[in-house]
Amino acid sequence: METTYLNVCDRPISRWSIVRLLKTVLLLLCVSFSSVYVQASDRSEGITISCKNESLEQVIHLIESQSSYLFVLNDKVNTKHKVSIKIENGNINAILNKIFQGTNMTYQVDGDHILISTTHKSIGLDETRQTTMIKGKIVDNAGEPMIGVNVLVKGTTNGAITDFEGNYSLADVNENDVLMVTYIGYLTQEIKVGKQSVINVVMKDDTQSLDEVVVVGYGVQKKSDLTGSISSIKPADITSTPTTNALKSLQGKVAGLDITQSSGQPGASISLTMRGNRSLKADNNPLVLVDGIDYGSFVDINPTDIESIEVLKDISSTAIYGTKGANGVILINTRRGKEGKININAKVEGFYNTFTKTPEFVDGYTYASMANEAKIARNQEPLYQPEELEIFRLGLDPDLYPDVDWMDMVLRDGAWSSRATLNMRGGGKTARYFVSGSYQDQQGMYKTDKSLKDYNTNAHFRKWTYRMNVDIDITKTTLLKVGVSGSLRKQNDTGSGTDNLWTVLMGYNSIMMPAEYSDGKIPGWADKDDNMNPWVMTTQSGYNESWKNNIQTSLTLEQKLDFITKGLRFVGRFGYDTYNSNWIKRYKSPAAYKADRYRQPDGTLNFTKIRDEKVMSQSSNSEGEKREFFEWELHYSRAFKTHHVGGVLKYTQASKIFTQNIGTDLKNGIPYRNQGIAGRFNYNWNYRYFIDFNFGYNGSENFHKDHRFGFFPAISGAWNLAEEPFMKKIAGKWLNMLKIRYSYGKTGNDALYEGNKRVRFPYLYSIATDNNVYHFEDIGTGEKLWNGKYYSTVASPAISWEVATKQDLGIDFSFFNDKLTGEVDYFKERRDGIYMTRSYIPYEVGIDNASKANVGIVEAKGFDGHFAFKQKLGKVNFTLRGNITFSKNEVIEKDEENTIYEYKLAQGHRVNQARGLIALGLFKDYEEIRNSPKQTFGEVMPGDIKYKDVNGDGIIDSNDRVAIGATTRPNLVYGFGFSAKWKGLDFNAHFQGAGKSSFFVKGTTIFMFQGGDGWGNVLKEMAESNRWILGENEDPNAEFPRLTYGDNKNNYQESNYWLRDGSYLRLKTLDIGYTFPKAWVNKIHLNQVRVFFIGTNLLTFSPFKYWDPELGSSDGKKYPLSKTLSLGVSVNL
Repeated sequence: METTYLNVCDRPISRWSIVRLLKTVLLLLCVSFSSVYVQASDRSEGITISCKNESLEQVIHLIESQSSYLFVLNDKVNTKHKVSIKIENGNINAILNKIFQGTNMTYQVDGDHILISTTHKSIGLDETRQTTMIKGKIVDNAGEPMIGVNVLVKGTTNGAITDFEGNYSLADVNENDVLMVTYIGYLTQEIKVGKQSVINVVMKDDTQSLDEVVVVGYGVQKKSDLTGSISSIKPADITSTPTTNALKSLQGKVAGLDITQSSGQPGASISLTMRGNRSLKADNNPLVLVDGIDYGSFVDINPTDIESIEVLKDISSTAIYGTKGANGVILINTRRGKEGKININAKVEGFYNTFTKTPEFVDGYTYASMANEAKIARNQEPLYQPEELEIFRLGLDPDLYPDVDWMDMVLRDGAWSSRATLNMRGGGKTARYFVSGSYQDQQGMYKTDKSLKDYNTNAHFRKWTYRMNVDIDITKTTLLKVGVSGSLRKQNDTGSGTDNLWTVLMGYNSIMMPAEYSDGKIPGWADKDDNMNPWVMTTQSGYNESWKNNIQTSLTLEQKLDFITKGLRFVGRFGYDTYNSNWIKRYKSPAAYKADRYRQPDGTLNFTKIRDEKVMSQSSNSEGEKREFFEWELHYSRAFKTHHVGGVLKYTQASKIFTQNIGTDLKNGIPYRNQGIAGRFNYNWNYRYFIDFNFGYNGSENFHKDHRFGFFPAISGAWNLAEEPFMKKIAGKWLNMLKIRYSYGKTGNDALYEGNKRVRFPYLYSIATDNNVYHFEDIGTGEKLWNGKYYSTVASPAISWEVATKQDLGIDFSFFNDKLTGEVDYFKERRDGIYMTRSYIPYEVGIDNASKANVGIVEAKGFDGHFAFKQKLGKVNFTLRGNITFSKNEVIEKDEENTIYEYKLAQGHRVNQARGLIALGLFKDYEEIRNSPKQTFGEVMPGDIKYKDVNGDGIIDSNDRVAIGATTRPNLVYGFGFSAKWKGLDFNAHFQGAGKSSFFVKGTTIFMFQGGDGWGNVLKEMAESNRWILGENEDPNAEFPRLTYGDNKNNYQESNYWLRDGSYLRLKTLDIGYTFPKAWVNKIHLNQVRVFFIGTNLLTFSPFKYWDPELGSSDGKKYPLSKTLSLGVSVNL
């Protein structure tokens, strides 16, 4: 094997020795985190070795392949040294003594690790000078000892490397010498010796990433060895975002992952998709695993408990998870115990929340003036006389001519929240532990009546989490992992509920009614619970409480099977969790009145009671589920010189059953079950050529026994060009990695949906009894109906798997000593056999209830990628990073009604693409109306919207609707940012954006006078825009058409006139922190103290101005997203 050299710290370091060191460090990390274990054997077992004139490198390979030993080499060890040796069943000491006899190399055996170093004398030095012995300890930023760190006297060959405790000693050192301390992945440090005899060093992270370790479904691998598309997220990227959902912090940071939030209410859920929507009806959510266990959709983890997150995107990386991984996989690995003294971390944060964007409405005078404008524009009498408008303007009669800013009355300027976390870990040689707990309190933004001390009507959210992970070495080859975790969430809301409150906030305008009449009576609009005025809803409608709790347990057994064959191990995993949700609704409302428009002759008001008082009533409900998960795995990994082989065989079974509120349908009480077996075989030659084969054989009880099981194979390969000798000659030292990879395979999906309800057993039929279901009559005898049984649901026994065929072509690169790294992927997927209702079967077939079938086909393709550029300028470390994802799908086939107008079909367009009329602007005058195709939606006047006659039949109707715009969910998502570190100061800014998104706007804030009864509001953006005004601004290209007081079926048609661009760019995170010098904090018996400021959603740039575009809302009736400012301190004891 040819030895190449990298120029690090102005001296050559054997690339092969670097790999050896990294392998050791990675091994120790993996053991510490209990993610993977090196296969070991009984050290009393003999080693047989026979070779002649083989290199030391090859001999070490032979020893490692027969034993559990792992070698760590000083970079000065000559790996090409020729060795001739023949020993049968010898012990390791005898073999090493024979190998190193007569050389300048020495060894040290510590457990399963063998440290090889060289002995050198200084050269070019005065032999008579006074020298001394220098010793010390080298640790990382966390205070953990570092093995294999190089300590060298600058300008000499006098050096040493640290042992397994991080200690080193170096003889013949002069006080004028300078020590160079180097290690891959860390900054080189130069330290003048002076009068010191003990020099301890804390290593600082550098920008190296080539050999980053990732946790995947088949173990732990270097990222440079992968054939699949995988993104890794560092813990710092998760904990820096003050959110109640750890996954929300990934938004804009992972290529291929799209995260959206449709409500900013405290505790609201998020939506995840991987590389866009790819199905018409089935589930598009990725699989989320926590420590290998599937806990379903209820993933609630304290961010500080997370050790790493890996996002698996292509078929090569997800195939081992079978059909559950059809939409991608997110692996969350939690922190585990480490051997050593107890390590305690505490973190306290305080947040101040405001809204990113709330709708702004006009005042009473403007609203009344525009209502008059709408009346006059349609040749109707104005609603308000000039003297009444003046009363609005001056606020002279707040009872009959009010001017209420409902947003200001109901919403706070900001709300305080807090979060506290505490965790500790430690352990001994046989048992290690990690324990954590957290509490989060997030106040809502509603103003509430402070006198109501007995209950909280605000949208208040609180969460408690806990976790305990214990690792026990039962024997030297047997490891038991036990995990217990859970959370409790408590949420409050108004008695009417947040959705109803935001509905009335969009409907109640400033002149509609006062919050309270001057005599204390409560105004009301109608006798309905859901449209009381906003102030009453927030303070006098009662309150809702809900609790959600889950308990998750896991048990994992890892057994090394080296006694069968080297490199074989067994992993068994069992998980059990329960989830329960309970809520209580306590509703009440005061009596409501409506005043006549005009006062009585004596100046008093005349009231009509429209609603009686409702005393507080109570209702409650609950739901729950439990899950069981079991799997076992056989892992094999072995190296035979330059050949590396491995494999995984995996069996999985899982079940979920609902335990509460299951109704009368027996199917609701039957567990969801699936099982499968999956396998993976991988081979690489000399870490240059890689090939993997995967398969899954999965079964789902959701299908008939003849279609229950499916076989889904996948294959992938990779070529690391950077390891080719010809490439090394061409590129030199600036090319660290250039890997091309490709994957192809199939997977299935059995999570079928109709609307939001998951389909169960579509191969079964249902029979019901009803009246008047059969017709038995002769012609002319009149209708005669009969009672009887009938098929309420038709059986569809041929329903089977929705099959996805996936391809991915990717390039991973690393240039300039890993200063510039990244990857780019092109992906393509075809979904066949999509489950759909056959809604357009001809009536003559005789099927009254539509059957189901696998008839849909969707293709999706796109690209994603990310890059990182790291550079040190002086003493400042800079990082620039970015990622992007573009995906586009197309409906190839769908169950649709035949039509001569092909543009009316979903086929050929995107899934859920907006459809509507094509607007050509506004009519200029009546002549243009007469000379244009007839619009059939109602009377048209100048200033109304003009539409395109798509089919050319001279009539504008529903046959002229076409696919327009994009989809509500963005087709383009991206993120970029930069960070800097200087001494103890750190700075990080991250931007997140979305594009290729559009949605219709409508509702009571867009069609503000549609009801013709005073319900509706006027946005400032609309009032101040370029709108069509009779006699003032008759612009045919105006942003808003001629106003109408009442319904206008022509103007309110869905068309591109009301289609808005939902793209945006926002400053997602700004993080500034300072870590106090260690010498300072040690004086108060602490290890580390960091104070920080974090801002989220600080700035938003978007062409859409009505409300936050991320909500994707057409009418704005959503709790807005939060802008957060936080201060905190984290302490390591």
